[in-house]
Amino acid sequence: MQIEGVVISPLKQISDERGKVMHMLRRDDPDFEQFGEIYFSMVYPQAIKAWRLHTTATLNYAVVTGTIRLVLYDQRPQSSTYGIVQVIVTGEKNYVRIKIPPGIVYGFKGLGTVPAIVANCATLPHDPLEGRRFDPFSEEIPYNWNQ
Repeated sequence: MQIEGVVISPLKQISDERGKVMHMLRRDDPDFEQFGEIYFSMVYPQAIKAWRLHTTATLNYAVVTGTIRLVLYDQRPQSSTYGIVQVIVTGEKNYVRIKIPPGIVYGFKGLGTVPAIVANCATLPHDPLEGRRFDPFSEEIPYNWNQ
């Protein structure tokens, strides 16, 4: 089930004998809100980076190399999808942008045999006080990373 407010958009890859261009986000895209910062997160195969919750920032994820399992949990009581878990496998073979609105708990695990690089275009610059972190195996999040 798709969580309310989460948007998955296919992205273009333009390849030739020299390499490729991988589109991510333009200011004239319908889902663009505002620019805060862009950063890259590398995750090793089978490593878990979880859980995180942003209270005001919207994230826009795209995996430019490797593959991850991105897990989202809707913790917003007012949402029609409150309590729902959504799992998305994304990477070079399923190259998409995932828009994650505030209030969604998220985390990811590296899959395959090579490190994955996750690009994030966030609507706000990083602020360590904006949001919350959870242990990857927290019982507050109904997801088992070993499945």
